[in-house]
Amino acid sequence: MAEKEQTKATEQNSSNSVPDEPKNVQSLLENMQQRFQTMSDNIISRIDEMGDRIDELEKSVADVMTQAQTVDDGDK
Repeated sequence: MAEKEQTKATEQNSSNSVPDEPKNVQSLLENMQQRFQTMSDNIISRIDEMGDRIDELEKSVADVMTQAQTVDDGDK
């Protein structure tokens, strides 16, 4: 008889926690979504910075090429 009462109490506790589970899952999913959004924003920001650096590097290389060509033309 004590077993039946314990089982019944366990079932009641389980049924009480069931409505909270969707809320917990929803909260977990929202938390994960926020983390992914933050990571995505960071990645995009870094890609933009790399693009800017590449543009600067291309400009520097073009400047060096122009200077080298000017020096080469002056030697002739």
